[in-house]
Amino acid sequence: MDEAPIIINQDKCKGCKKCVKGCPFGALEMVDKKATLVGDCRACMSCVEACPFGAITARKNENANAADLTQYKNVWVFAEQRGGKIHKVVFELLATGRRLADDRGCELCAVLLGDQISGQAQDLIRHGADKVYVVDQPSLGEYEADTYTDALYKLIDKYKPEVILAGATAIGRSFVARAAVRARTGLTADCTNLSIDKETFLLHQTRPAFGGNIMATIMTPNHRPQMSTVRPGVFRANEPDPSRNGEVLMEQLELVARKLKLVKSIRKEGDSIDIAEAEILVSGGRGMAKAENFGMLEDLAHLLGGTVSASRPCVDAGWISSARQVGQTGKTVAPKIYMAFGISGAIQHLAGISGADYVIAVNRDENAPIFGVANLGIVGDVMEIIPALIEALKKAKAGN
Repeated sequence: MDEAPIIINQDKCKGCKKCVKGCPFGALEMVDKKATLVGDCRACMSCVEACPFGAITARKNENANAADLTQYKNVWVFAEQRGGKIHKVVFELLATGRRLADDRGCELCAVLLGDQISGQAQDLIRHGADKVYVVDQPSLGEYEADTYTDALYKLIDKYKPEVILAGATAIGRSFVARAAVRARTGLTADCTNLSIDKETFLLHQTRPAFGGNIMATIMTPNHRPQMSTVRPGVFRANEPDPSRNGEVLMEQLELVARKLKLVKSIRKEGDSIDIAEAEILVSGGRGMAKAENFGMLEDLAHLLGGTVSASRPCVDAGWISSARQVGQTGKTVAPKIYMAFGISGAIQHLAGISGADYVIAVNRDENAPIFGVANLGIVGDVMEIIPALIEALKKAKAGN
């Protein structure tokens, strides 16, 4: 049985009950006027912060030494699915995971959680997985953070992976960090590059830091697994190989009872466009001056068969919905063509378009940072150039 993540010093406990009130999972109760762990501790450490007498402390990870780290092997990818459909970021992570596993000389495994989803395992193998661990149980049918955390942690505890990659999606962000806490290891979020050190075999996890002004490379030398999340669109997926063979392992787990009950699911009304899927993006920045001018971008995008997106200042100004925001605080995109009109190119925005095949930039400032990454740069007024492009495209279409 795993030791509890916390230690309660009964001699220091004064019976103030602050830890009981501070525990969000109801794992603590007062027994004989002393704080006592009676439930499943999720290692959130709220009680440690709540106790004014220092009676509760976090248990040190006694497994953090080189001898124990040799037990951990293989690269895992969390195969997020929604309604039985694998999220596209999974295939991107499998491509990167395949490279990491080959560099490390180990297997690439996928973890698939859900209800009646075992049929998706072969698709993961075709995209590079050597093994797929499938937990196919009714309690995992609808996503709920506690049950998903419990499932992933129990698989980690059983098989001891060396590396775990997950998408920085709404689901990935909400529960993978909890699993890292349960496993008493670290997690590096929103990575833009991953590599294996040839000498130490540590995972180098690179991500923007200090508001995107620098790129930090983070390592986890003393704990396992090494865990990272990656935004959709950062890496490229490989083409599936129908000839690949792999192993599918069905796991039956005794999972924690769900604390929440889904009463009704309602689809949110609003912008349903996913700019991360677009092959052509026509993007506007502060240089568009006002919301009404985005109508020109809509016309241009329609002629090109593309989608309109924007930089953060336009979203903050209320000119366009947040679903259209490109950048570090928006969506990472990888279109074939990215057209930037009136976007200066702050580092946070550039981080979001690093996967674009071809960048076209239009800006009045010849020193705008966007020109440093553009394949084609035009110094000029977007209010003159966009209408000219629209007119030229209309004439070209009419000529056909």
